[in-house]
Amino acid sequence: MPATKKNTTTRLGDRVFSTLSKGSGIALLVIMAAIAVFLAIRAAIAISQDEGNFLTTFEWEANADPPVFGIAVLLFGTVVSSVIAMVLAVPVAVGIALFISHYAPRRLATGIGYVVDLLAAVPSIIYGLWGALYLVPHMTGLFLWLDQFFGWTGVLAYDGTPARSLMTVGILLAIMVLPIITSVTREVFLQTPKANQEAALALGATRWEVIRMTVLPFGRSGVISASMLGLGRALGETMAVATVLSPSFLINASLLESGGSTFAQNIASQFKEAGSTGRDALIASGLVLFVLTLLVNGAARLIIARRAEYSGANA
Repeated sequence: MPATKKNTTTRLGDRVFSTLSKGSGIALLVIMAAIAVFLAIRAAIAISQDEGNFLTTFEWEANADPPVFGIAVLLFGTVVSSVIAMVLAVPVAVGIALFISHYAPRRLATGIGYVVDLLAAVPSIIYGLWGALYLVPHMTGLFLWLDQFFGWTGVLAYDGTPARSLMTVGILLAIMVLPIITSVTREVFLQTPKANQEAALALGATRWEVIRMTVLPFGRSGVISASMLGLGRALGETMAVATVLSPSFLINASLLESGGSTFAQNIASQFKEAGSTGRDALIASGLVLFVLTLLVNGAARLIIARRAEYSGANA
């Protein structure tokens, strides 16, 4: 009888936990759907009043009469700055993660891991203030070097203006997303089955060959997913970008020229002074950012689904 009572209690606990879990999942879907519906309704109102082309107009005069606005510059600035951040951050993050997980002594690895996790918790505004007061003044030398050797491409030409450009924003975003990508990648590398690594060592493989043949293939989808997580933060970063970037609704041929704009930065800088139509226009741009972020996270989920061994369950 006591055993039966215990089993009944356990089954009751399982049912309660299952109900709460399902309820949480359903609540999340309902919240996401409510956000999407709200954004879509307000975006439709704004776009119906727009005298320009919402996708191609290089202008943002949402408070004018009639309102004229478009997301071309915002989309370009958001995507370009995020791509720069990922190109710079991902290789460095993978290197740091490999050092912590497979090269550094345990004490040193623990200390570096703690510092990396601590950097991930630093508020965005701190990064923004550091970027505006220290990074921007010290970018001139790098920009002059890039102009000297690569200015002929036009993309890296520098005209001597203050370094409040998409390139600077991309570098700052790379520093911001680096701890996130490093932390996730480190945990993925640590899940690599020990049996595979020991087998490679037994066959005479060097440490680098072990990493190349076992750790990197096992963690490939995890690295990509961590990168997608960092990309999601880079796409939606607001305060740091608003502090560093010199906003303008122009698409410059050079990434080193001052100017540009992103979705989050434009919303933060214009929302306070926006009227009714202006707020709806900003919400419409937020809808585009919302969809873009969902696509990024959806791509990450597809990658994880294709590589089930990422979870380490089969180790």
